[in-house]
Amino acid sequence: MKQYILAIDQGTTGTTALLVDRNGQVQGRGYAQIDQYYPQPGWVEQDPADIWQKTLQAIEQAKRSASASDAHIAGIGIANQRETTLLINRETGEAIGRAIVWQCRRTAPMCDELRSRGLAEMIRAKTGLVLDAYFSGTKLEWMLSKIEGVRQLAEQGRALFANVDTWLVWKLTSGAVHATDVSNASRTMFFNLDTLDWDDDLLQLFRIPRSMLPEVKPSSGVLGYTPGGIPVAGVAGDQQAALFGQACFEPGMVKVTLGTGAFVLMNIGKEPAHSKHGLITTVAWGTDGTVEYALEGSIFVAGAVIQWLRDELGIIADEAESEELANKVEDTGGVYFVPAFVGLGAPHWDMYARGTIIGLTRGTRRCHLVRAALESIAYQVCDVVRAMKADSGLRPTEIRVDGGAAANNFLAQFQADMLGVKLSRPRSVETTALGAAYLAGLAVGFWKDRSEVALLREVGQFFIPDAERERREALYRDWRRALRRSKRWLR
Repeated sequence: MKQYILAIDQGTTGTTALLVDRNGQVQGRGYAQIDQYYPQPGWVEQDPADIWQKTLQAIEQAKRSASASDAHIAGIGIANQRETTLLINRETGEAIGRAIVWQCRRTAPMCDELRSRGLAEMIRAKTGLVLDAYFSGTKLEWMLSKIEGVRQLAEQGRALFANVDTWLVWKLTSGAVHATDVSNASRTMFFNLDTLDWDDDLLQLFRIPRSMLPEVKPSSGVLGYTPGGIPVAGVAGDQQAALFGQACFEPGMVKVTLGTGAFVLMNIGKEPAHSKHGLITTVAWGTDGTVEYALEGSIFVAGAVIQWLRDELGIIADEAESEELANKVEDTGGVYFVPAFVGLGAPHWDMYARGTIIGLTRGTRRCHLVRAALESIAYQVCDVVRAMKADSGLRPTEIRVDGGAAANNFLAQFQADMLGVKLSRPRSVETTALGAAYLAGLAVGFWKDRSEVALLREVGQFFIPDAERERREALYRDWRRALRRSKRWLR
């Protein structure tokens, strides 16, 4: 009987489920979109029950497309949107209210207050993270403070904290397991990178009862079992899973995931190194009794800018049309687009920046605006990679790119041109889900070791830089000018 690893990639806009065979080939696929809620400007929420139901839908689609049943599944791996924060009622097993999504800016004033007290450096030293509303710490503090009755439930041990991975593990095991992995724990802003445990000082700072926190587990290893006996054997935050799926197993290897946001990670090995240029230090994964670390630059809006052109402005029919329109003009006609819809992430960390389109003239056409939107994704990645080089002293000779927006050939080529570095795009751009599959498969013996996993990666296309250095630097200088105009808009 054929055996597969079921990989669940629970992302910001939807859930993908894949059935992956021993050759790393996808034999079954399912997808279900989830709803987003925007109750106030800068606020973003999701319904945990919707996340779970759409995950079940995606799993059933994947099984049907492969003519598979639960008996064919050797293990389950989970990759997830990381900082999104929710609460579980221990007694009912259901979520309490909506989840606060990682993009949400509602706790920016709380971050400002902590910064005014001189606490930013202490938080960074303990967690590797910058003090920003992006992470879970202030989100959970907000829930405990603002949702009636929640703090009392938490202090009684009846309300549990969860990121999305914890929620899915909880539901898959019918409430038997309340756990997360080290990579997701490192995104909370109350996990200590040195002790690899929840930090008592930070729990006191955010007024979080330790009793509501999940147990921290390795990224590759059996956390629990479904009622049918399938092991849940791999868990990692989506970007760490993508780093693993791209086989970036050696220090200095870099991947860029172009999804709703864009995320650049560099493997830095078994010792955490703190950034001096606006990046964060994060756990890459925990496997074989060891933990490895990464430098990361998180960009809040990447593929989401294309969705905005489609859904809010209605100037493109679908994502594919953006490539066609961008190729109709030789440049943007001087237009620059800074998509700071929810502020700026790395390396700027400006919670009060907002979206800016500059350089418009009477001759600006739809294709110029679309091209500027695509170019903005590449420019933001350049900001992060330049900071990464400054921090690490390493100059990557190849950058591995993945994610839905990476399928856009215009964007991939422009990214290579602006970085001056060869890009490689795998045959399957679903490396986040594949990384989750590999972590689970290694835990249950589906694959032998990392060297076997590395051989499964197939390059679909290389993009070789073709822009002159002088032109590249001129474009980037103007991007920086536009960027300055978007910063601190709300202050």
